[in-house]
Amino acid sequence: MKEFIEVLKENELLKSLLIILGGIILYNVIKIIIRCIIKRGKSSFEKKRRNTIVKLLENIFKYIILILAILYILEVYGVDTKSLVAGIGVAGVVLGLALQDFLKDLISGLSIMLDNYFVIGDIVEFDGFTGEVVEFGLKSTKIQAFSGETLSIANRNIDKVKNLSQKTANLFIKVPTAYEAKEEKVKKALEEAVKEIIKTTDAFDDSSYLGIEEFSESSINYIVKVHCPQDKRIPVKRASLSIIKRIYDENKIKIPYNQIEVHNAK
Repeated sequence: MKEFIEVLKENELLKSLLIILGGIILYNVIKIIIRCIIKRGKSSFEKKRRNTIVKLLENIFKYIILILAILYILEVYGVDTKSLVAGIGVAGVVLGLALQDFLKDLISGLSIMLDNYFVIGDIVEFDGFTGEVVEFGLKSTKIQAFSGETLSIANRNIDKVKNLSQKTANLFIKVPTAYEAKEEKVKKALEEAVKEIIKTTDAFDDSSYLGIEEFSESSINYIVKVHCPQDKRIPVKRASLSIIKRIYDENKIKIPYNQIEVHNAK
């Protein structure tokens, strides 16, 4: 043991590795403590909010431990860290000017968390890009679209982000139908479809058949309103279209499609 201590005193690399190992262990212990202290929510919103706070605190402690580890390692190699820290205070103004955007991101990140502007799991829209918040950090937020693409946005752009999860969505589904289909038969089929949509999806009870929307070149377009949670609108729409198609097939109601008619000249 004494020999190990003697080697440790003389070996800067070994000291540095032990500092790094200690930092990793400390970070993981803090993660466990944070997850135990912050209570688990009962509602889906509370669970999302807990997730967001946990991730943010983990990020904060990660950077603190990283900075402390770097300072200790510099001290091991003979750097006067006390003078360095004092010098940082003098250079703080210069760094502040250089890192204005970073500081804006940091302040905005705290604001997002405290004001519940959005949390992990919410559906948001940014400049036409719609997706789920999958990661939230001090500097940026990651949004994943339903098709898989991921967009990373700076937290300072909070004013351009629309939270779609804190309200409901009305889906107006246009159903093209052949002219020869009787209106009463179509109405009955679509009303049946709406009942099944309400029963088998996350659609609300006030979803309804609205009637004829327009007369187009090759079809009469009927319209159905499906009211559902904003974050469920994509799966609800897909399920609704599937139900409408099946009920149309069962009732032998045609959905027209564009056809090209070719005439051979004699």
